[in-house]
Amino acid sequence: MFNWFNRKFGKGDKADSQKPAEDAKPSSPASKEEAEDSTAAQDTAEAKSEDRTSTTSDDYLQWAKAAYQNIQKRQTVTEEAEAETEVETETEPVADTEPEPETEAVTEVEPEPETESEPEPETEAVTEREPEPETDPETVTEESATEEQQPVVSNLESETSAVAEPEASTDATPAWLQKSDGLERLKETAIAEPEEEVALDEDFVWSARVLAEQGRNPDEVSLEEISWLKRLREGLGKTRRSLVNQLKAVVGQGPLNEEAVMEIESLLLQADIGVEATDYIIETLQGKLREEALPPEEAIAYLKKILCDVLDRPLPDPSNAALVPEPGKLNVWLITGVNGAGKTTTIGKIAHMAQKSGYPSLIAAADTFRAAAVEQVKLWGERSNTAVIANPGKNTDPAAVVYDAIAAAQSRQTELLLVDTAGRLQNKKNLMEELGKICRIIDKKAPDAVIESLLVLDATLGQNGLRQAQVFSEVANLSGVVLTKLDGSSKGGVALAVAQQLDLPIRFIGAGEGIEDLRPFSSYEFVEALLSE
Repeated sequence: MFNWFNRKFGKGDKADSQKPAEDAKPSSPASKEEAEDSTAAQDTAEAKSEDRTSTTSDDYLQWAKAAYQNIQKRQTVTEEAEAETEVETETEPVADTEPEPETEAVTEVEPEPETESEPEPETEAVTEREPEPETDPETVTEESATEEQQPVVSNLESETSAVAEPEASTDATPAWLQKSDGLERLKETAIAEPEEEVALDEDFVWSARVLAEQGRNPDEVSLEEISWLKRLREGLGKTRRSLVNQLKAVVGQGPLNEEAVMEIESLLLQADIGVEATDYIIETLQGKLREEALPPEEAIAYLKKILCDVLDRPLPDPSNAALVPEPGKLNVWLITGVNGAGKTTTIGKIAHMAQKSGYPSLIAAADTFRAAAVEQVKLWGERSNTAVIANPGKNTDPAAVVYDAIAAAQSRQTELLLVDTAGRLQNKKNLMEELGKICRIIDKKAPDAVIESLLVLDATLGQNGLRQAQVFSEVANLSGVVLTKLDGSSKGGVALAVAQQLDLPIRFIGAGEGIEDLRPFSSYEFVEALLSE
């Protein structure tokens, strides 16, 4: 399994990779001065630049071929290992988790039902109704699916709860609900788990170049990274087509002048980068242009550096850009946002990533307002092998759910607790006050926990998302942003607006509907995908 939380972005190597572009600018001031008076000298400099680019492209192609061969070798080994594992696990249908004893307990659907579910220690309100599942089937379904099914998956519950859960979930669930859940599960799984195929195509070479420029070695590159960079590039396609093609047309006319800078300013605003961020970019670019005229390739390289600086500025430690749960401590990540931004989906994807990276996690289903919100969280919990703590009642207090979830996380020594909250508009004071109450409960119940408050923003909203963030930051003390739905937006530049205007780092970005389509944010990879040809 690839560890996304411990992935190295190569900030130092990234900076070094950008230095040649900077060093090349002042390295030959005489030739720059001559270029202003002599077109022939400029053409010569550009020809040399093209030669360097051609040589570099050949190097990257060889690097990509080496990475491709290494990935193919690892794939072959993995497929052989999986084939052997499949033969062993055919007798164990539900073998999603590693420990055999508990997965076998899940497979057994018939053993002692109610009496063994009573010892469940994590929630007080649920165990009372266990003895009579048939009088109130839906309540028992919610209780058992929430309190006992998920803990089995998280490998932290006792064998007794593992045995009791399947009995309640299969016997007490109405037939129509079982069919509905089955269809939803099939639908979600179809989106979530496509077969990864590797091909040495243009996208692979581009992805390999981005990784190589961050100081990576060909034998360190994983298929997951290549696939993600491909999806990121595709996701930013709309923004890139509306920005880069025109931008390169302007820059391709020759060294940038004032008129070209104004044209670039217009293009940046159209990409929803925002007035403040655009002003900073233009001011910085103009400052460079006053010193020297830039050939097209160097101008683009310098523009990329400016964009990376804008995105990295809000980070507490730019040398360590990734948001990683602190080992040995309880990390509480509060996920907030308006309706439809993708909070619950984001939680499921982060939980999946955490499990693959070796971080025990738990989900608190604190969205008690939206219809079927708890069921949606449970579905994502099943897909990510993550336990879900929820209250089966209707219109229950979200703060109480969070309280119970913190207690469960502490007793299980869970390192990451993801809190799903109800979507709320920034102008609804009562709901915003409720969010403040949840924050106070977290501070009181887990004073030593590492708390992150992440706002999920829909990239398709563009600048409207900034106004939401401003209000949420006052209540939830935001520490970062998750930018979703980049694949359906031509306003990917809003990431720069968030960093510049709100001084909030982008922590994760989503570029698709699948469970693998949310990843930690890298400014370098984002800018390369945004401005690549």
